[in-house]
Amino acid sequence: MQVLIVEDEALAVRKLRKAIEAVDPGLEVAGVADSIQSAVDWLRANPAPGLIFMDIELADGQSFEIFNRIEVHSPVIFVTSYDEFALKAFKVNSVDYLLKPIQKDELEAAIQKFRRSGQSGTPLPGIENLLRELQSQLQPREYRSRFLVRHAQKLVSVEVKDIAYFYSDGKMNFFKTFDSRRFVVDYLMDELEEMLDPRSYFRISRSAIVSAESIVKIDDYFGARLVLQLKPALEKEALVSREKVSGFKVWMGK
Repeated sequence: MQVLIVEDEALAVRKLRKAIEAVDPGLEVAGVADSIQSAVDWLRANPAPGLIFMDIELADGQSFEIFNRIEVHSPVIFVTSYDEFALKAFKVNSVDYLLKPIQKDELEAAIQKFRRSGQSGTPLPGIENLLRELQSQLQPREYRSRFLVRHAQKLVSVEVKDIAYFYSDGKMNFFKTFDSRRFVVDYLMDELEEMLDPRSYFRISRSAIVSAESIVKIDDYFGARLVLQLKPALEKEALVSREKVSGFKVWMGK
């Protein structure tokens, strides 16, 4: 059975091709497209492949645009860096997906699911609804850019970029700016976590959310935790809880 790979990273293409050949020798990679336009051109010039492996993010846009330009008559296994929450729709529409980096066992399971479905050469079911739902979920999310807080009998607007961290004393929640001003904030920590851009802020524990820019030093701490030195200094120890350590290390490495 012939397979089309739609992927704009040459290394990813080589790895996927090798993995496909190892997992299912019955699949032959008949073509590779590295953009929306080249995928459309290939599909117009060739018989519909039995299966398409399609990355979501391409150099010239999201691969969903391919379906707007041409009718696709092949089942698709999407390849993506998005997490499972954003991709739940795939499961209910009998479409599978692979998270990068692709694992051999997950690739094998996806191909087996495809073969069991018997969809070869048939239109992708519910593709219009699926694409609309996914596109709406994958739109860039807007995060809070400022907070309006009370200070000295007046309201003050504080830019989020000026906030070093948020913390709780068990009774009230506060944030402190990089110039050491402290304000009470009338939101729960769970609410604040949802409002803040996760690229810039990380919730290290139930009582603290820190900006990457505020972290001066990271040290090991007993109980498999980490302790942070923050600037400006926090009145109590800034501890990364044990269950947050793994995610914190990934976040700091981005």
